[in-house]
Amino acid sequence: MRKIAFFDFDGTITYKDTLLEIVRFNKGDMAWALGMMSLSPWLVAMKLKLTPNDVIKQKYLTRFFGGTREEVFKQVCDDFVSQKLPPLIRPLAMEEIKKHQRNQTEVVVVSASPEDWLKGWCRTNDIVCIGTRLEKKNGFITGRIEGKNCYGPEKVNRIRQLYNLDEYDEIFSYGDSGGDREMLALANFSHYKPFR
Repeated sequence: MRKIAFFDFDGTITYKDTLLEIVRFNKGDMAWALGMMSLSPWLVAMKLKLTPNDVIKQKYLTRFFGGTREEVFKQVCDDFVSQKLPPLIRPLAMEEIKKHQRNQTEVVVVSASPEDWLKGWCRTNDIVCIGTRLEKKNGFITGRIEGKNCYGPEKVNRIRQLYNLDEYDEIFSYGDSGGDREMLALANFSHYKPFR
């Protein structure tokens, strides 16, 4: 019997949004707050559903990481995973992941956050990583997304690129927001905000 489990990351496995936390970790609270103030008109537009999520994300990434050398960004991501991420992980989520792994279930993280900091954590925990990809040009982070933001329907598209779900007898899905709705609908067993 083949089984697979798809987990959203931010808010499902973690207590906080790592896209916000990595900037605070790297730039400090003051720089993060000032940056957020400069982005506030765009954030309001997103809340009012006047501007798509991916547009705001690219403005955020450009504001804080655009023009950063790839090797510097990689070190930031590695340091974030080792120093900041561990206390952000929900213990009950990790228990569920380990239970699946003991039961020979393939475990996959599917996240709108960039793969750059997810991959290290996933690799350490023997989990497949599917996330948003950041554009890199001439050795620098541009702040733009390569392809589509891994959110909502795109989560399902990315899953189907890698897996033929007809080959699985049991499919589990875990999420905590509207951006996980389509992924949750894929599963035989879906869990919305399961870990507290």
